Amino acid sequence: MRHQMHPGRGRGHHRGPGGRRGHRPQYGPRRPKHNVPVNIQETATGFKARVYCVGFAKEDVKISLLNDMIYISGTRKPVEEYPDFLLQEYPIKSFERWFQLSEKVDQSAISANFEDGVLVITAPKTPEASQPEREVEIK
Repeated sequence: MRHQMHPGRGRGHHRGPGGRRGHRPQYGPRRPKHNVPVNIQETATGFKARVYCVGFAKEDVKISLLNDMIYISGTRKPVEEYPDFLLQEYPIKSFERWFQLSEKVDQSAISANFEDGVLVITAPKTPEASQPEREVEIK
């Protein structure tokens, strides 16, 4: 998985599903631009993304694949009455993130589970991509 950034622009200019700036996803109306932190790591056998969406139930989160993009969104019902805060950084009512999948990813084998408010997405590599590097003898 790679985070798709628009080349030559400042930070935060993302390309969403469809690859065009300003293109709205097919999944419904545009959600507010609240983002949750994500950690992505690559291993020899695949990729693992951890989406920190504390406060969201797994029923509140949706993962969709579109072309070579993975789209992750979450929406929860707002609390009817909020107390007066001096500073309010939480709760987030909704979020959306999208990432371009590497050509190494076996899209049919992507799985996800929820662990203590962290959505863990596992994207295994294709068999060709996960073959170990080998040295070729020069004769």
